[in-house]
Amino acid sequence: MSDCIFCQIVSGQIPSSKVYEDEEVLAFLDITQVTKGHTLVIPKKHYRNMLEMDAEAASSLFARVPKIAKQLQEKLGSSGINIINNNEEAAGQTVFHTHVHLLPRFDESDGLKLSFETHEPDFAALAQLAQEIFLGE
Repeated sequence: MSDCIFCQIVSGQIPSSKVYEDEEVLAFLDITQVTKGHTLVIPKKHYRNMLEMDAEAASSLFARVPKIAKQLQEKLGSSGINIINNNEEAAGQTVFHTHVHLLPRFDESDGLKLSFETHEPDFAALAQLAQEIFLGE
């Protein structure tokens, strides 16, 4: 896709700081560097996001994620890593080419703030919701 910045990176039209590449996947440093080593892992073939990918393409992409994440953690000495994928604008996707963020974590002051509100679970409501969305076999 000629107007996709990640496709332009794959084709070499736009430079990137590559940390991994094979025939199907490219991983490069995100220019924002939310945390040191913030890396994007993308399929070389264009998909708008994970919701557009079939099982084989998604499996191919995610098969590489542990290897790249482990390399980042080992080389940078991080104590953890966040793996994030945003799908569609409402979820924070800003580049519409499937990509997985790998964010090495060092401590609370490393630049990334994630929080989840916790509260007492409503088990009846959870059971009802599960029935509504259950895929089954």
